[in-house]
Amino acid sequence: MKVICAPDKFKESLTAPQAAQAIARGVRQVFPDAVIDLCPIADGGEGTVEALLAATRGQPMVSRVQGPLGQQVEARWGLLGRSSEDEPVTAVLEMAAASGMALVPVDQRNPLRTSTYGTGQLIAEALKAGARRIILGIGGSATNDGGCGALQSLGARFYDHNNQLITTPVTGGMLATIARIDLSQLHGDLEHTRIVVACDVTNPLTGPQGAAFIYSPQKGATPEMVQQLDTGLKHLASLWRTQPGKDVETTPGSGAAGGLGGGLMAMLGATLQGGVELVLDAVNFAVRAANADLCFTGEGRLDGQSLSGKACLGVANTAKGVGTKKVVALVGSAAEDATLTLQAGLDAYHVIGEGLSKEESMRRAAELLESAAVKVMQSWKADK
Repeated sequence: MKVICAPDKFKESLTAPQAAQAIARGVRQVFPDAVIDLCPIADGGEGTVEALLAATRGQPMVSRVQGPLGQQVEARWGLLGRSSEDEPVTAVLEMAAASGMALVPVDQRNPLRTSTYGTGQLIAEALKAGARRIILGIGGSATNDGGCGALQSLGARFYDHNNQLITTPVTGGMLATIARIDLSQLHGDLEHTRIVVACDVTNPLTGPQGAAFIYSPQKGATPEMVQQLDTGLKHLASLWRTQPGKDVETTPGSGAAGGLGGGLMAMLGATLQGGVELVLDAVNFAVRAANADLCFTGEGRLDGQSLSGKACLGVANTAKGVGTKKVVALVGSAAEDATLTLQAGLDAYHVIGEGLSKEESMRRAAELLESAAVKVMQSWKADK
């Protein structure tokens, strides 16, 4: 019997690798000889590094970089395991580890003052380690600098209206002061490296649905700051149209992470891809799930939003497409509209803490996952 365990994290309770291990323990209680593939996954946001390293037996790394306010932070990232020497060395990074909101105290949150400089430093660390493919999750940012800080740390040079080189990390409040961009000193390995950004938002760079108006208030921006940030991003977009000649202002996703998505597209030729799709590709999920008898997935909450960009449905659709017989989700809770997921790929879902309080369910999540997996396997065995 072939079983693949591919859950996402259970937020504030279990990481995706921990969830996969708990499910596997339940499977082995009923089918001790089952062939079990642990393939924890993620949606491109928090937990992506840990899930991908566990799924590919990759190498965890830690680098000391600048945080969003210039402080030194320890940022975790990793190199994915490779199934053959022909595969490019792939690094997985989370920009939140270097430039995330969690790194800024609540009373200091101000996107006029934060920079993605440390995210660029992480990319440089990946290049130094030999990566020629970089997967970058960009959720949870504290920034609104259009990615200028990251590009600056990778060798891009920004000049002000007096033709003076800007030597401090570029922040969201400095965008309107940029008059010229020089890319002649960009890190040489970038030319041979593919950067893929995990992004599930479709916001453009500027305007009412853009980075500043939609996301910067969550990062501490006042209405006046929002206007200033949007004006700065519009100015930056006009520079990109001539330096280096890319117009991404209205491109879906260019407003992600305070414009980091747009900056990486315009300046480095990065591509944006849906988070779950990108993660499943990175762990070679379709090959691993081919013709499995059963695929377990799961996450903290299943609801109607799971139909769009959430892990469970991405797993289910891919697994069914490669001949997996049955896909079951084990979840912490389920909304009334979760039944819609049964029409969109899942064969069944089970709430692991049915009848328990949220607090108890979260505290006992590993035990409950294992028990739920036992029940699913006993039912499978009875049906056979």
